Amino acid sequence: MKETLFSDLTLTEPIRRAIADMGFHNATEIQFQSIPVLQSGRDVIGRSQTGTGKTLAFGIPALERIQTEGELADKAQVLILCPTRELAAQACEEIQKLSKYMQGVRAVAIYGGAPMQPQIQKLKRANIVIGTPGRVMDHMRRRTLKLDAVSTVVLDEADEMLSMGFRGDIETILNDMPQQRQTVLFSATMPDEILALTRKYQKDPVTVQINPRTVTVNTIRQEFYEVAPSGKAEALGTLLQFHAPSRAIVFCNTKRTVDALCKELNRCGVSAQGLHGDMEQPQRTKVMNGFKSGSTAVLVATDVAARGIDVNDIEYVFNYDIPQDTEYYVHRIGRTGRAGKSGTAITLCGGRRQTIQLMSVAKSVKTYIKPMEMPSEEEILKRQYAVNLEKMRDLIDKQNTPELFTHMVSDLEQMGYSTKQIAAAALFAHFGEKRQKPMLSEPEEKLSRARHGRKKQGAKNSRSGAKSNHVSQSKQSANRRGKAIRPTPPPDNLPEISYVGGYTHSHS
Repeated sequence: MKETLFSDLTLTEPIRRAIADMGFHNATEIQFQSIPVLQSGRDVIGRSQTGTGKTLAFGIPALERIQTEGELADKAQVLILCPTRELAAQACEEIQKLSKYMQGVRAVAIYGGAPMQPQIQKLKRANIVIGTPGRVMDHMRRRTLKLDAVSTVVLDEADEMLSMGFRGDIETILNDMPQQRQTVLFSATMPDEILALTRKYQKDPVTVQINPRTVTVNTIRQEFYEVAPSGKAEALGTLLQFHAPSRAIVFCNTKRTVDALCKELNRCGVSAQGLHGDMEQPQRTKVMNGFKSGSTAVLVATDVAARGIDVNDIEYVFNYDIPQDTEYYVHRIGRTGRAGKSGTAITLCGGRRQTIQLMSVAKSVKTYIKPMEMPSEEEILKRQYAVNLEKMRDLIDKQNTPELFTHMVSDLEQMGYSTKQIAAAALFAHFGEKRQKPMLSEPEEKLSRARHGRKKQGAKNSRSGAKSNHVSQSKQSANRRGKAIRPTPPPDNLPEISYVGGYTHSHS
């Protein structure tokens, strides 16, 4: 793909300045193909995966069409429909950043799970409305949102909205708008329902299609580990410990698994939060804010909930469960490797059957997923040592150590301690002793029953005198099964330093 700069596009000066403030210089493929067509006023069908910059693709032309003076200034002129609350909120945030230097542009996000009255107040003067179909319909019924002045409507993630049962709401909303309008539709897939909508509500649309492979393969390293079905949780714990990502998403197929896996990860020292559709909006917002700020290192989510995640610096995506269809796989791994950065997608296959299932997915999207072996204990310890060493280098290079600590070092030197002794003690105080966390257990529905069975089996082995042999065999086969191994003392030449990036709690 030929590199295209935003400066190569015909943009108004306020938007050009806002884009520069946002740190964008190169336009993505969907952006440079869509923006000129949308600026001309044509209807557009955009087929593109999540994470390709669609919000700017439709947001820039929409903002340029807004009339900020006259009788339309305080009326809704642009309506953007999104499938989830998170997507609506984040799209609104992007629009507000884009309109930073534009006078009279007022964007508001409306969605369920949030108080109605503040939304009603903002809608009185909003000229751009971003919302979920259900809440848009609520405001239409209350007459707090009128669509008679809408000149541009955008259906973002249209396939997901239809799969969530919003087709009736969408058609009601579209029928309540002026016939003379620009209708824009973005979708990762084009099922028959989408095609029916385009035929009914769009006029001679221009199709912009981005090859999924340009989204997923070029910037994302894809790997998989085949482990025993009962060893997936421990394998995940080991890989999180080894890779130590500052920000990662773990995908599960069910809400139950999200909750159970989150509980296990936190019990074992991993800073993890769950995200799924049964959570109340304030809780979902709190989780997303923690993930964006970096206070939460690992987000465990279902596919539908993750549709609202728009974070560019996600280093790793883990498929704890095999995605239920090919498109979900593409959506999942598209959360990493964004904005020109590289990323890694790791899938855990519970046995040979799931490996075959994953290979079928790889064939469908024409990509290569590399088989991997679980890292050894020594490899994990060396990786942690390197990470901690880099952390100390960063702290020293920044040279912003408080003066109090400098005086403390001087006082300790006067007491007769060497610089090496002081530095070693400081490292120990910061990183703490290596805590031997219990291994992750498998978060499945029959977890307690399985544990009970193992206890009975252990007692039987003990009575028969076979317990020691059983434990020995378990240790020998643990790595072959892909299960995490309990830490053992490191080699003599390797300092014992534990990682404290949210995976092992530090303590002195």
